[in-house]
Amino acid sequence: QVQLVESGGGSVQAGGSLRLSCVASGIDLDMGNYLMEWYRRTPRAERDWVANIERDGSLNYVDSVKGRFTISRDNAKNTLHLQMNSLKPEDSTIYYCSIVTEQTRYWGRGTQVTVSS
Repeated sequence: QVQLVESGGGSVQAGGSLRLSCVASGIDLDMGNYLMEWYRRTPRAERDWVANIERDGSLNYVDSVKGRFTISRDNAKNTLHLQMNSLKPEDSTIYYCSIVTEQTRYWGRGTQVTVSS
């Protein structure tokens, strides 16, 4: 059974940093040809795409986080990260990691990020 567990969220002041982690179990991130992504919840309870690592290893970001967020993977720990710097109040929400295999998409339960002005 595949499980994704996010952590690293919290409360910071504007301009601060947080590092989110997504630990995967039941799936080997280093062995498969997977798309790895971070999303965040919108006020309408939808999920907006934030960043991803493509199957070819290329990195992509939504314009609003470019230059501030960095997505990475730690194969040894089977973990996906999102380093978030220069945080803004509008970055406050729940962040989710997601892994897409050839068969399906898996989601974590999310971690809350709160940025105060």
